[in-house]
Amino acid sequence: MKYHKLAQLNQDVSKICLGTMTWGQQNDEAQAHEQMDFALTSGVNFWDTAEMYPSPPDKDKQGTTERFMGTWFAKTGRRQEVVLASKISPMSFLRDGQTRFTAKHISEAIDGNLKRLQTDYIDIYQLHWPERQSNFFGKRGYTTQMAEQDLSELTPFLETIEALNDEIKKGRIRAYGLSNDTPWGVMRYLWEADKHGLIAPITIQNPYNLLNRLYEVGLAEISHRENVGLLAYSPLAFGVLSGKYLGGRRPEGARLSLFDRYERYTNAEAKWATEQYASIAEDAGLDMAQMALAFVNHQAFVTSNIIGATTIEQLKDNIDSINLELSEEVLEAIDRVHQQQPNPSP
Repeated sequence: MKYHKLAQLNQDVSKICLGTMTWGQQNDEAQAHEQMDFALTSGVNFWDTAEMYPSPPDKDKQGTTERFMGTWFAKTGRRQEVVLASKISPMSFLRDGQTRFTAKHISEAIDGNLKRLQTDYIDIYQLHWPERQSNFFGKRGYTTQMAEQDLSELTPFLETIEALNDEIKKGRIRAYGLSNDTPWGVMRYLWEADKHGLIAPITIQNPYNLLNRLYEVGLAEISHRENVGLLAYSPLAFGVLSGKYLGGRRPEGARLSLFDRYERYTNAEAKWATEQYASIAEDAGLDMAQMALAFVNHQAFVTSNIIGATTIEQLKDNIDSINLELSEEVLEAIDRVHQQQPNPSP
């Protein structure tokens, strides 16, 4: 395994992060525990979850993922070996709608996170997506409706930052990060923290993969110059970049076979690009999924690559991508496809 130093935590985190959002939806508790055992044995010490998981969101299953993790921590006693990230999620069915980024709601959310996880601290606590309307979750453009939203009706950035700083002082979290945010959002948090002498966010968790490289446009420079590393999620575009859906296939039990809400990865443009990337992998004698993951691992602005799996075989293959170095020829071929069809799955 390779590691990245998080200076703010004075700790090394694995360049591969264990994603957990299938646990409780596609994986049961025993399978989740098996994945945690395997990941840690493989050197993956960085794990990510959220209060709303599993995903897709389901009111009746909410919190199951964290509970599975909590029973593993209680059973094994290995909590100290894991750098644990979780999130507050502004989903309306959570905590009777008490999901804004106010000091009260953040405190209540962390109460729940810690109870389910059976721990007394979280290493990186993330804001799952902004309170404000913006172009995330498949939205490419910035609309008039987004622009006209009155931000004064939302939680002030400073209140959120102060609340998270207070939680750091209490020892309930060690650091905090953002997720699904924009360049403006990240810079606003950084500016407010600097202005008031407060601890700033250290990571941002956004989508990044061969079908969605929008992070490179504005956020990558922020990662580099402001030391806010990317935790890349959906590196396989919900499995599309493994090639298993090519030719219209829908494997039994696969995510896009079970759930039809992720159409951005299966539009005509994405299908064309996926076919081109599959050809590149075949010509180079590479496993397509490992090539896609290695591309993400290769980026200097990526702190860790969040991989998810429903089987141990998938998990092993995904973790092994850390050992793959893509040739200049492969990287150039990937960029040629990107130039012809950039970001078909925002």
